[in-house]
Amino acid sequence: MHLPQPPLSRRDFLNRSGTGLAALGLADLLAPTPAEALLAQARHFAPKAKRMIHFFLNGGPSHVDTFDPKPALQQYAGQPLPRSFITERKTGAAFPSPFAFKRYGKSGIEVSELFAQTAEYIDDIAVVRSMVAQVPNHEPSLMLMNCGDSIQTRPSLGAWLMYGLGSENANLPGFVAMCPGGHPIKGAENWQSAFLPGAMQGTYIDSKNTTVEKLLENIRNTGGSEASQRRQLELLRTLNQAHLHERTDPRLEARIQSFELAFRMQTEAADAFDVTREPESARERYGDTVHGRQTLIGRRLLERGVRFVQLWHGAGQPWDNHDKIEAAHRKLSAEIDRPIAALLGDLKQRGMLEDTLVLWGGEFGRTPTVEMSGTTSKLGRDHNHYGFTVWMAGGGIKGGTVYGSTDEFGFAAQDKPTSVHDLHATILHLMGLDHERLTHRYSGRDFRLTDVSGEILRDILA
Repeated sequence: MHLPQPPLSRRDFLNRSGTGLAALGLADLLAPTPAEALLAQARHFAPKAKRMIHFFLNGGPSHVDTFDPKPALQQYAGQPLPRSFITERKTGAAFPSPFAFKRYGKSGIEVSELFAQTAEYIDDIAVVRSMVAQVPNHEPSLMLMNCGDSIQTRPSLGAWLMYGLGSENANLPGFVAMCPGGHPIKGAENWQSAFLPGAMQGTYIDSKNTTVEKLLENIRNTGGSEASQRRQLELLRTLNQAHLHERTDPRLEARIQSFELAFRMQTEAADAFDVTREPESARERYGDTVHGRQTLIGRRLLERGVRFVQLWHGAGQPWDNHDKIEAAHRKLSAEIDRPIAALLGDLKQRGMLEDTLVLWGGEFGRTPTVEMSGTTSKLGRDHNHYGFTVWMAGGGIKGGTVYGSTDEFGFAAQDKPTSVHDLHATILHLMGLDHERLTHRYSGRDFRLTDVSGEILRDILA
């Protein structure tokens, strides 16, 4: 179709003159169709994993109550610790974990009763007990864990994986973020693409909904035949491409790709998100709950070539238990322990765990001392970024291992302190990407997920 070109305005002339070189590069980007552009790209080296799922426990789970037992807290119960620690709010005496720990598997790693079902797979898990964040606040720590920077707007881990690897299924988003009940703190910034192409951003799903039509709005085409809809989309794409040719705006490019993806999703997404197509026995394993369903959907998406799935536990900060931590953590863990164990079991049974990377954790940990309200104990724990725990399982991970440690009370990382950049470098390595070579030039410099640091945790690699 030939479209008349409008005369150049002064603004258009300056725009085209100033971005001529950028437009030459953009022409190469626009050469493939949107579907082709998102398909799998070449890795830097042979990967151990080709897909990833991330359980994000929003608010900061307590490491000393889950995967980092500290018997010394029992010795000092109700007493001041012999060392002083800097905390965000006033804390009091040593607060022993109210939960029993037990050794599991051949490795004998200790895990709290809160995650007894997950612990049955401890020999497939590497527990990193020496994580360190930068500040004890949710917003910057969420950005650090998800995007590699606690201050500046940066692309998320999932966006970097899409940028480096593409998707394996052109009919589904390559990056899906499921968070029941709305957005977490910082909202879509947690799965943003920032200065990377807009098509790399995560697709948000409110997984509290139970029907496909509510999970994916407008997934059913009720306004005409597929052929007529295809013709409409082709016309729209032609108009958008003409508009894009005049402006070289990457946001418009992302919009064109979104329209294309939405059309293609009608053929496959309805099936992927419909857990009723699973056998009753499978649904029973995961549980008929919000987190059971979203974890089962996560497995179905991984099977269909989705590169990165992030499963949020709550839209607020459910693990942010400043008071009554025993009751709160017990309730929260009961919601996700079973689905996590079901997923690990399913991945193993299907032969997928060997090339699927599983990550569990929050943005920081919690203090080994009790939080105070004036002179009264709140029976909870404050934020703690000096030391906390995450774990990984699956593709390329040496299961049944513990990496690093916190001090005897669980306050600060002591042996092998591990930054979030180290964690991200390790994840990218397992996915076949060199974190120092995966860069994007923006605003006159090359950016990467790990900024200017990051060491691979080779001790946990199989």
